Amino acid sequence: MSDHKPHRLEITGVLDLHHFRPKDLSTLIDEYIDACLEKEIYQVRFIHGKGIGNIRRSVHALLDRNPHVTGYQLADGSGGSWGATIANLSPEPGESEP
Repeated sequence: MSDHKPHRLEITGVLDLHHFRPKDLSTLIDEYIDACLEKEIYQVRFIHGKGIGNIRRSVHALLDRNPHVTGYQLADGSGGSWGATIANLSPEPGESEP
């Protein structure tokens, strides 16, 4: 029996990844991006923490593969610095931002 219970996320454009297992990131990030696009949120902040960078690298690799991501960068000092990544999204794959 698993103690991992699914829970509903509020779609705000900010996703704190500290609460999730690394193996869940692939599905989680793609689904969160889709949910943001449904709410017409075109910029998302993924909080991955500073640590040794494994989660950050995983997040960046997943963003590289998502066709709705037009670009991303580490957050500025007030947005989490290198502990968070800001992704810019487009509602249509391969199109520029609205």
